[in-house]
Order: sequence, then C-alpha cells, then structure tokens
Amino acid sequence: MPFSALIGGKVFCMHGGLSPILKNWNQIRQIRRPIDPPNPSIAIDLLWSDPETGIHGWKPNSRGVSYAFGADVVGAFCYRMDIDLIVRAHQVVQDGYEFFAKRKLVTIFSAPHYCGEFDNAAAVLTVDENLLCSFDVLRSTTTRIAISYA
Repeated sequence: MPFSALIGGKVFCMHGGLSPILKNWNQIRQIRRPIDPPNPSIAIDLLWSDPETGIHGWKPNSRGVSYAFGADVVGAFCYRMDIDLIVRAHQVVQDGYEFFAKRKLVTIFSAPHYCGEFDNAAAVLTVDENLLCSFDVLRSTTTRIAISYA
C-alpha cells in the first residue's frame, strides 16, 4: 500500500500528515518496502502526524509518536512543493471533512458513527480531471429494534 499519492501534481494525499524532514518527493519514493517505520522517519510522519490549531511550527504529538504541526507549516509546505491541497485522514471529524490552514489541508473521515461512540458523519472526496474537489457526506442511520420474548 502506498504511503501517499500526488494527484495531478497538486493534491498530496496521505493517512496522517506532514514530516519536518520531507523536502522533496524523491524522499517518499526512496522508502524501502515492506517497512516497520522507525520513529522518527518520513514514513512514520506520513502515517501518524496531525495538524493542530493554535501552534506554530512543530511539536511532539500527544499520541506519543511523530509530530503535531501548525497552519504555518502547511502553508510553507504547499508553497515549497508547489501544491494546492493536502488531503489526510487519521482523525474523527464531526461533519466527515474539516478544513485547516486556510483550506490548504482537509481531513477526511469515512466511517460514520465511528465505533458506535461518535455521532460523526462520513465523507468521500472526489477529485475530477480538472482537480475540482467535491465532497459527498454520509450520515449513519441507526434504527432501534424492539424484540419481545412473549
């Protein structure tokens, strides 16, 4: 399974987030697979890092692995890598998708009513041939069934 994808040279996708040591696309291509990603590494960051409001730069992630990064990191990364959007998952978001860093990053979560504990929607992102992005939002429909043992 790939660590990331680059759509049309402008939309960068991964499970987790960015890495403070990622400076060019070749660094991702050079990751040997299969791998049990060491910490720290680009691979572990692509899987585990998270955006966080209210911080500047990088800080240790509260998950105990990888980093959390601020909106400034997203803006600088998009500029340096000449991309328009970062698409990632890895965190439950209430409406299925949630923007960050002036809409330069979006978190997509595709499991509605996650683990039966959250009242979140799910979202699917579609990117068309012109790189126009659209969302389909899905909500869980829970039906309670009463069973009588008469």
